[in-house]
Amino acid sequence: MINRPTLLLSLALAAFPYCAQAETATVIPPPAHDAAAPGSGLETAVLAGGCFWGVQAVFQHVKGVSSAVSGYAGGTQKDAKYQVVSAGTTGHAESVKVTFDPKQVSYGKLLQIYFSVAHDPTQLDAQGPDEGPQYRSEIFPQNDAQAKVAKDYIAQLDAAKVFKRPIVTKTSTMKQAFYAAEAYHQDYATLHPGNPYIAINDAPKVRNLQKMFAAEWRDKPALVREAKGE
Repeated sequence: MINRPTLLLSLALAAFPYCAQAETATVIPPPAHDAAAPGSGLETAVLAGGCFWGVQAVFQHVKGVSSAVSGYAGGTQKDAKYQVVSAGTTGHAESVKVTFDPKQVSYGKLLQIYFSVAHDPTQLDAQGPDEGPQYRSEIFPQNDAQAKVAKDYIAQLDAAKVFKRPIVTKTSTMKQAFYAAEAYHQDYATLHPGNPYIAINDAPKVRNLQKMFAAEWRDKPALVREAKGE
C-alpha cells in the first residue's frame, strides 16, 4: 500500500515533470580571486536565486554561517511583503541574507556553493517551476571587495564554459535595505520536509551540498527560530 505522503509526491512528480528534474548541481572550480578575511568580526552576503526556501536551507547547512534569513532585496520600494513581492512588480527579489565568519568560510566559497548547488544561474527571471523577476538570479554585494569577487567569478565561470548556457546572474548594489520575510517563511524547508515542493525542488539542493561540499557541510542547520530562542 502506498502511504499518503508518497502518493502526494508521486502525483506532484507526474504533474510537474520539469521541476522533478530541475534541481541538478554543477561541479565548478572555486573563484580564482577571493576576498581577504578581515581581522575579526562577521560579514553578510545577500543572494537571490529563486524561491528563498531552498537557498536558505542550503546556507543553513554551511559551516561558518551563523544565520541565513529569507527575505526580499533589490527593489526601490521601502518595504516588502510576500503578497506584493510575489506579484513581480516591486523590483524586489526573494533573497537570503547570510551572516558568516570569513575565517571559517570565505565569500568566494559561498558564491561557489551558490552557483553550484543553490540554484541555476543560467535561468533568466525563473527557477524551476517559479517564474517572474522576483525569482531572478542576483548577487547584492555589501562592499567593493564582494562586488569584485562576484564579477570576476562570473567572468571566470563563463570563460571556462562550465555551464551549457551563459550565466545571467546580476551583480547590483541594493537600492534599499534587506527586508526579512514573514515568520512562516523562515526555516520552511526544515519544518516542512514532506511538502512536495520541498521534496522535489529543495531537498536535492541540500543533499548536493552534503555530497559536493563535504568539508563545508554541517549537520545541524542554523535555524532562525533557534537564534530567536523560539
